Amino acid sequence: MSVAKIAEEYREPDIQPMLARRQTIWLGFLISLMLVGGIAIFIRISEGLASSNLTSTTPWGMWVAFYIFFVGLSAGAFLLSTLIYVFGMEQFERVGKIALFTAIICMVVALNFVLLDLGRMDRFWHPLVYWNLTSVLAWEVHFYILYITLLGVELYFALRQDLIRLSQRGSSFKQKLAKVLTLGSTDLSPESKVNDHRWMKILGMIGIPLAIFGVHGGTGTLFAVVKARPMWNSALFPVVFVVSALVSGTALLAAVYAIQNRARNMSVDKDTLKALARMMILFLFIDLGLQVYEFLIAAYSLEPEEMHTLSTMFTSNFSWSFWGVQIFLGAIVPIFLVLNKRTGDSRLGLTAACVLVVLGIIGVRFNIVVPPLIVPVLEGLPTGNYYPTLVEIGSSLGVIALGLFLYTLGMKLLPLEEVHKGVSTHG
Repeated sequence: MSVAKIAEEYREPDIQPMLARRQTIWLGFLISLMLVGGIAIFIRISEGLASSNLTSTTPWGMWVAFYIFFVGLSAGAFLLSTLIYVFGMEQFERVGKIALFTAIICMVVALNFVLLDLGRMDRFWHPLVYWNLTSVLAWEVHFYILYITLLGVELYFALRQDLIRLSQRGSSFKQKLAKVLTLGSTDLSPESKVNDHRWMKILGMIGIPLAIFGVHGGTGTLFAVVKARPMWNSALFPVVFVVSALVSGTALLAAVYAIQNRARNMSVDKDTLKALARMMILFLFIDLGLQVYEFLIAAYSLEPEEMHTLSTMFTSNFSWSFWGVQIFLGAIVPIFLVLNKRTGDSRLGLTAACVLVVLGIIGVRFNIVVPPLIVPVLEGLPTGNYYPTLVEIGSSLGVIALGLFLYTLGMKLLPLEEVHKGVSTHG
């Protein structure tokens, strides 16, 4: 047999059709979930909050838990991007643009959950027009708009030169979209690149206090100012939210980077994944330490409401969420996977740890929202109870699927993975 025939026989098969099939299945799955979500949202609009298990005793549930979860993912992803564009940590450069884009998508998803939770969804614009200066929520809405605008502008500067190059390669829809998104810019000079990175650094520095104090710290403040709920009414609460955002944002980006590269048969840089996972564990230890202080101070007070809330969280029918999801799956297992010599050097082990941390943070958000609401505000009032209805679950899946759908389109149409070295040396 000739060398040519042997080479032909053992030639690696074309993977493009296989990748196209995977993407078609993935998009079909997301569209199906969005259809289910659309039906659930239609019922939610038609029947109002009666379609949920929310009551005057437990007015917040799944939607609010997912709202603070995705705000945390956004803030954490953005703060990770500042390590690259503000502090010049080039080892994370390959996920910098994805971090900014992910932060935007997560905020879009978070605000959709806020919309679902509103008693009058048609009045979502009221906080913008009727600004009550003493309302934390009114301030939050304005911070969110400013934050999303800042993310969009910073992402533009991060993508500008790549968009120009992409627009010059042909006339397909992707190239035409890139030309529109360049906003008429055609400058590819080294000076313009330096200017882009200078603006990214400036915007990143502005965004750090905005993300910490205005966005996710502010979201924590929404809970901390509720005097009737002792477990929330703590000055430490906003700080816990910020640290938890760093945990979840780092875990999400690491997991997304690894999973999407594997799904597209692309290499996963182990050093980048390992660095992200170890940073995630560092943030996780800090987060766990802050939570221990919260629980310790609450228990030391011996206040009945505090003790009742801790009992609800640790020993009631809801305790599986704390011990099973938040502590075991979201902390113990990931710490073992990352610090263990064998799994800590494995792409699969590191990816699994990051995915579990993201799931664990979902448990954290539910444990923040639900158990404190179960305890009656005054002795003698009925004890609350909450489990989400199918409408709440279906609408939540639909909103999350929408976010994943937008992310998938962004990865397909935008040059989010084109990396040019030298971030830290510019501006």
